[in-house]
Amino acid sequence: MQTPPPSPSSTSSSHSGTRFGAHVESTSGPNDGRSRLVRDRNFRWMLSGAVVSMLGDQFTLIALPWLVLKMTGDPLVLGTVLALISVPRALFMLIGGALVDRHSPKRVLMLTKYVNTALLGLLAALVLVDGLTLWMTYLLAFAIGLSTAFSIPSGTAMLPSVVPPEQLQAANSIMLGLRQASMFLGPLLAGVLIALSGDGAPGSAEATRGTGVAFALDAFSFALSAWTLSKVIPLTGRSQAAPQAVFSAVAEGLRFFWRDNALRACFLYWGAIALLIHGPVQIALPLLATQLDLGAAAFGIMLGAHGAGTLAGMVVSGIKPRMRVGTLGLTLLLVDAAIGLLFVPMGQITNTWQGALLMGTIGLLGGFMQVAVFTWIQRRVPQAMLGRAMSLFMFIFMGLAPMSAAVAGWLMRSITLGQLFAGSGMVLVGLVLVALATSRIRHLTDA
Repeated sequence: MQTPPPSPSSTSSSHSGTRFGAHVESTSGPNDGRSRLVRDRNFRWMLSGAVVSMLGDQFTLIALPWLVLKMTGDPLVLGTVLALISVPRALFMLIGGALVDRHSPKRVLMLTKYVNTALLGLLAALVLVDGLTLWMTYLLAFAIGLSTAFSIPSGTAMLPSVVPPEQLQAANSIMLGLRQASMFLGPLLAGVLIALSGDGAPGSAEATRGTGVAFALDAFSFALSAWTLSKVIPLTGRSQAAPQAVFSAVAEGLRFFWRDNALRACFLYWGAIALLIHGPVQIALPLLATQLDLGAAAFGIMLGAHGAGTLAGMVVSGIKPRMRVGTLGLTLLLVDAAIGLLFVPMGQITNTWQGALLMGTIGLLGGFMQVAVFTWIQRRVPQAMLGRAMSLFMFIFMGLAPMSAAVAGWLMRSITLGQLFAGSGMVLVGLVLVALATSRIRHLTDA
């Protein structure tokens, strides 16, 4: 089960440029390439803004679920908010990509940064003055998700316009490492901040004060990263795409993926995982944290452990790129089965360190396979279809998972947390067995 894409409103370029630089041979070693990038003033401005923005994103990732649970204590409401922030982001992402192609990535990205600064600043102010109502939360969640639909494609298209093609591989390795580092440090800092700033009884102003501070910091991170982005001067000579029918291009891509047996099997498999596993876990983790010894900090520690494990898995994948149990497909299915078994005991833990250990192990396995899967897609899909392939992959986890999160929130009214985790884990194992018996996924190779 691959780690989902970056967090909402992420403007880093961790995945950008990979397909542009994958076949470019550098004339120098990787260390020399990185040192030249660090000396590049243009790249330094972009890097500094990306670091600030990625850390700010993690604050909202922790604060928003915690705010909803402290306001209502209702998992159904939490699932609805997650759906409202994620579904428009997924549905409008392809349109955002078309606008980025017609205009400049910097122009679109700057606009989204200003919009997100205003939205998160308003959310922080309403929380801190105890003026936030549930309908306002719904409206702001939808607006943030809509803005992110344009910030993700513009952010991922920005890097190739900042560094020359021969530097893209080194630039992407730096960005990817920083994104995973932020997923480790950000949740830890956010969880501690929320706990220290106020963690009173549900429904009280003290219970949500810490989340207000977290939203304010994220708003500041958007404003600061907008300033650093204004210092970036894109390389000249970038051509803009001619206007074309966006929906026709999307339909063409879907037909292509359906005709490819291997891609069809993988996308259907990942779609089932997003619906049956990722959605319920989005609801279950913050609920689990409310029952543990460290409260809000427990949520941040578990997500931080997952980020650290993912980073370690990516490092292992880079060191041992051919580590397989038979084929790539068989390795993928066995890893997913192991992750399913790790989910089963999650609902029974009583201490934060137990959840951190399990989430760290899940992240390690998922991070290792994420690199292999992205590389396989890039090799499998023709260059002209690669953008639509990655958009479909992101839609699966950014669109389907939040919809199932809303359903899981409703289910939590009639089942226990332990039953949800155990059921999700066994369903994942069942999906693996079905894929082994009925699909050709196990025969997929790295070639």
